[in-house]
Amino acid sequence: MKGPRPVNLPGIRAGLRLAAALTLLPLLTLTACGSGGTSATTPAGAQASPVPTDDPVAAVRKVDSVAALLPADVRKAGTLRVGSSIGFPPGAYFPNGQDKPPAGQDIDIADAVAKVLGVKLERQDASFETILPALGSGKYDFGSGNFGVTTERLKTVDFVTYINDGQGFAVKTGNTALGKKVTDLTQLCGLTIGTGAGTTFEATLTEQKGVCAKAGKKPYDVKVYSENAATLTALQQGRIDVIMSTINGLRYQAAQPASQTTFLGEFHRLDVGFAFKKGSPLTKAFQAAVNELIKDGTYARILTKWGTSASAIDTSRINPPEHT
Repeated sequence: MKGPRPVNLPGIRAGLRLAAALTLLPLLTLTACGSGGTSATTPAGAQASPVPTDDPVAAVRKVDSVAALLPADVRKAGTLRVGSSIGFPPGAYFPNGQDKPPAGQDIDIADAVAKVLGVKLERQDASFETILPALGSGKYDFGSGNFGVTTERLKTVDFVTYINDGQGFAVKTGNTALGKKVTDLTQLCGLTIGTGAGTTFEATLTEQKGVCAKAGKKPYDVKVYSENAATLTALQQGRIDVIMSTINGLRYQAAQPASQTTFLGEFHRLDVGFAFKKGSPLTKAFQAAVNELIKDGTYARILTKWGTSASAIDTSRINPPEHT
């Protein structure tokens, strides 16, 4: 979910260089869209683009009945400010450097919603942990960055859901200590876990840290980073044992040979949504726009493009309860 410096992390520049290498190298196993929603894999050694070339957003048009749900002042202004956390594919990333436009599933869905609503987006790149607190001040009209819907966040933020992702784990390829899947946090006892600052992963690990003591085991240690590239570098250099991050992000990362990571499966599913300040008048319009994209097939085409069809939702909801 891609800034500020990482917490207690030397070698940030090395992490950024690694991220650039993973993004810009020809992807040896890039998933591409085929007819009928099938996927194809580029053979090893073949030249491939780091970004799928199809553009399902291009055909999206304004839907007047949905746009009418926006407040009059927003319709008149014709723009919305979005605080966007650019992390790593397939959610949102910079395939061609930070001076070029971002790409990814979250970018496509937000752009498609804006077209249905007949507005332009003023996208501001921001670190993940700063976006939600900034919504209340009005700095952004909404936030995007794979924000999971949790009971705690619902106290201060409104959500409009657009996908179902969640929490997962990954290790350096060749590390078999955790087996093929993490199903219980006691499996992590005695290990060092790297995760993102301000995320549901950090909250889960912090809240559940006592499980190891209850099990009579050595506690796990948590290292928090503000750059996904830094987390990956720490794993490669052996400073952490395991990464906790998004299901789709870790699965995508593990599919790239250069990352040298192995995905350890889903741990906890979460609805993911656009975030708004509490009581925002924008939520009904956004919900209707997402549902319009689901109905006309654009939504399915976007998820197929990014290989995330398994995370599709049937309908967008405003502030659903956290998955248990």
